[in-house]
Amino acid sequence: MTGILFDLDGTLLDTLEDLRDATNHVLRAFGCPEQSTEAVRRAVGNGAANQLRCCFPEQTDAEILQKALDLYKPYYTNHCQIRTAPYAGVLERLKKLQEKYPVAIVSNKPDSAVKALCADFFPGIYALGEGDACPRKPAADMVFAAMKELNIDQCIYVGDTEVDVLTAKNAGMPCLCVLWGFRDKEELEVAGGVHFCETTDRLQDKIEEMIHGQ
Repeated sequence: MTGILFDLDGTLLDTLEDLRDATNHVLRAFGCPEQSTEAVRRAVGNGAANQLRCCFPEQTDAEILQKALDLYKPYYTNHCQIRTAPYAGVLERLKKLQEKYPVAIVSNKPDSAVKALCADFFPGIYALGEGDACPRKPAADMVFAAMKELNIDQCIYVGDTEVDVLTAKNAGMPCLCVLWGFRDKEELEVAGGVHFCETTDRLQDKIEEMIHGQ
């Protein structure tokens, strides 16, 4: 049976404002300029450490960045559900997909935040985030761990960034790129994306087209 693996941020949940606010909280704590929503949007997708590295001044040393990350992770976990919400239509589409396919969520967000968000918005769906035992995407470890949990051997991967395209490639599976998230179609095409979904109401149709085309 084919399973469906979803990215979280920019794919199922619009998390951008909470990510921005948590990032700016940390920047203020270290006396650094705050970043705009657009700047944070460009920084997310490749893990919290990379996100902060992109948002802190270029000359910031590794020790400060590690301290910033240590502050960011618990702060974000405790403030990740203030403005965050599923994209319109996502809950309905997920419910329909779950009637036919095994579904899981894999995210580069810290695992504690992933668990908190998914328990609230997507209860009952297996969800996995970055942690010591599971390196972040585009490494395929997280994908394979989710597949093992679902007891499946083939998948469609659904995501919204170049990291997701590369993750799917590394895992040897097709990627459906959604266009309501954090990257535009041109960027995803440059990364190697070939399957696209413009709106949530077309999500199941696009996934089934890919499954039947395999």
